[in-house]
Amino acid sequence: MDKGWNNPKHYSGVVLLVTLMLLVVLATLGYTLTSRVTSRRHRNQYMIDYSQARYACDSAVKYALATMEELNPELVERPNEPDFSDLFALDEAGYQELLAQWGIEPQPIGLNRDASLDDINNTGNSGYIGSDPKGLFGMNDFDSREIRGPYGPAWPFVTEPVEFEVGPAKVRIEIEDENAKYPLGWALLDDREVLREAEAGFVTFCEMAGLDAQQIEVFKQQLMEIGALKSFKTDFKPITKTVKSTIKTPSSSKSRTTRTPRTTTRRKVIPAAEQASKQTEHFARLFHSSLLDTEALAFPTIVGEDRQESALKYIGLWGSGNVNINSAPRHVLEAALIFGGDEVTIAEDIIQLRREEPFTTIADLKTALPRYSDSIDKCEKYMTTESKVFSIRITATSGAAKASTMIAIKKEGNKVERIAAING
Repeated sequence: MDKGWNNPKHYSGVVLLVTLMLLVVLATLGYTLTSRVTSRRHRNQYMIDYSQARYACDSAVKYALATMEELNPELVERPNEPDFSDLFALDEAGYQELLAQWGIEPQPIGLNRDASLDDINNTGNSGYIGSDPKGLFGMNDFDSREIRGPYGPAWPFVTEPVEFEVGPAKVRIEIEDENAKYPLGWALLDDREVLREAEAGFVTFCEMAGLDAQQIEVFKQQLMEIGALKSFKTDFKPITKTVKSTIKTPSSSKSRTTRTPRTTTRRKVIPAAEQASKQTEHFARLFHSSLLDTEALAFPTIVGEDRQESALKYIGLWGSGNVNINSAPRHVLEAALIFGGDEVTIAEDIIQLRREEPFTTIADLKTALPRYSDSIDKCEKYMTTESKVFSIRITATSGAAKASTMIAIKKEGNKVERIAAING
């Protein structure tokens, strides 16, 4: 019997092997091609989704800035409610126990928050952000419970967050009170007379915010690098600078020689308000740079069903220089009051009194606490009763893509001044 290559069985085996190899190669090529096509489609779709999210975010920025002119944050009275001051220190079990102890029940909402931008724009005078004191556009539903903040919504929100749609993208706008947070610039004060108090206030805040000794030390080192670039001031006086300017001379086509530009000098007065605004802008950018590890500060120390606590939540990164005694929690109040002393007692009294009626002026605080008027005098420049610095966080999602923008503004009356903006 012939067992060589002339045997038909050998030919059939070779053909079968070659066929299998070809099928494997073709299947591999097909899979690779399909994967590349799918990957390209995903990339193209993501680019489309991101462009839609970015457009929605930019549109929401214009909307938010325009409506901020009409926003007049109003503090609410909370005489029979727990204060928001110590929520940062409560774990989830303690938080739920506090809710049950005070008998706080869920509040229904009156309108669907998933409105379109056109729907909101067509609501007339009540369509701007913050015109919703009952939380009609808020996050709360029948299953949520929360302790109200100084403006009604949960701290540090000034109004209930708003959600609406711009085309296929979903947009969320959140407005926070930056004067209710610890001004990080205080850790970089250049005033030697209060250097000791500033450092003590910083450590007090960090410890009460849940940072351990190692985290505080790392935080200090990062702030030292920022402080080496620029120191923080709270007192500004008008200064006069000598400014050089070039005098433009008419050029002549007949002249073949190059003339040295003529310069003139003049004295320019820079008002204190302008210097303060510039400092706010500079530190807003420094605190959001790579010099500060905000991710470590944002690491949650307490996570619950409807809340999340971290040190970053309570830190003012936009260059504000004072604290609103009506809207700041306990550890922020104590950091401000430590410049005058008796901070623990005064902070407790403020927390109890402001629930009945918010303070209108610092003079009202002195009248209410005459025993501590001297201490209040020493730290008056670090406090306020009306917030003027706010941050606006805008997030837009479309498909798998997300676009965000953070804007800090200074608001005095109906005048809105942009401090800085960061896109994400």
